[in-house]
Amino acid sequence: MRPQLINPAQLASLFRKEFELCRVAKGETVAILTDLSTRPSFIEAAFAAAADLGADVYAMCVNQVPSWHRVGISTVGQCKGTLEAFKAADMLVCLHIPLFTKWMKEVRKGGTRVLMVIDHPDDLESLMSPPGLKDAVIHAGKRLQAAKTMRVTSAAGTDLTVKVGEYPTMIQYGYADEPGRFDHWGGGHVHTFPNEGSANGTVVIQPGDLVVLPYNRYVVDTVRLEIRDGFVRKIEGGLDARLMSHWLDGNKKSEDDLDGHAISHLGWGLNPNARWDNLALWGDDPERTYAAARTFPGNFLFSTGPNNEGGGKRATTGHYDVPMRDCTVILDNDVIIERGRFRDPKLIVPATTAI
Repeated sequence: MRPQLINPAQLASLFRKEFELCRVAKGETVAILTDLSTRPSFIEAAFAAAADLGADVYAMCVNQVPSWHRVGISTVGQCKGTLEAFKAADMLVCLHIPLFTKWMKEVRKGGTRVLMVIDHPDDLESLMSPPGLKDAVIHAGKRLQAAKTMRVTSAAGTDLTVKVGEYPTMIQYGYADEPGRFDHWGGGHVHTFPNEGSANGTVVIQPGDLVVLPYNRYVVDTVRLEIRDGFVRKIEGGLDARLMSHWLDGNKKSEDDLDGHAISHLGWGLNPNARWDNLALWGDDPERTYAAARTFPGNFLFSTGPNNEGGGKRATTGHYDVPMRDCTVILDNDVIIERGRFRDPKLIVPATTAI
């Protein structure tokens, strides 16, 4: 078992730094959402940090444990008063994954800002948003939002083209500092969902790419995907191809259900403190790859499955997240990333931790 490197006593000051980025102020109410698997040290640190900044703070524990494999669980709203309580708070610190839920959308509509904290304590320290990341992510979001087409290529054979604009561009820079904003401590990426039925081409997933949902592993053999009219139509390869097919087929609601095979969010990471090799360094505990694997600079995050987080109708559990290396990303014939390296200098942020 790998040891935790950060002193637990430092967590309170670390949470205070994060809450300062989130503009927690005197007189505000901070709510903390926990479950039966939540680290007690996170709850204690959040209480101490909020109180130190002059905020009123309370915690609520639910009896289900959401995860990337079980997204969309309605942990809030079924119990009377829970939704209303969070809508009345200024900030909700969510110590589990609230994504793809209707209740979080309702909470955010009321102006409550939401911060998700799910990563390992050592990664919370190393991935805390560095100076310049917010500006870079906002710039990336504007470029993606203005685009009509996205093309992704690679020397391995990837050549995927999608149309974009039907769904909003979503950005994360690591802290929730505006009313109604959601963010993920450790984040630093941008993505959108392709227009319905517009994705066509080939995606070649190479050894060394990551499958961080559902399996949390490095790809060991080449996977070749044939994509037509918005859906993966063919999956070819060895073990990794069989694993992908097994997961997507196993999450079908019926024999002809292809929602899990639909192309979902597409985007790239920008956090200079995130590491592609976290999985090799620290093992396959998902806590070590929640943010790091999705946000390391220049990765292209390819996914399949749901799009309801962006306003679409698909809510399938057949979700696959694959951060890919060495891809070229082109927006409306303008190269943004070339073989995994930013061409746009405004996307480059200096690292503040050793890589």
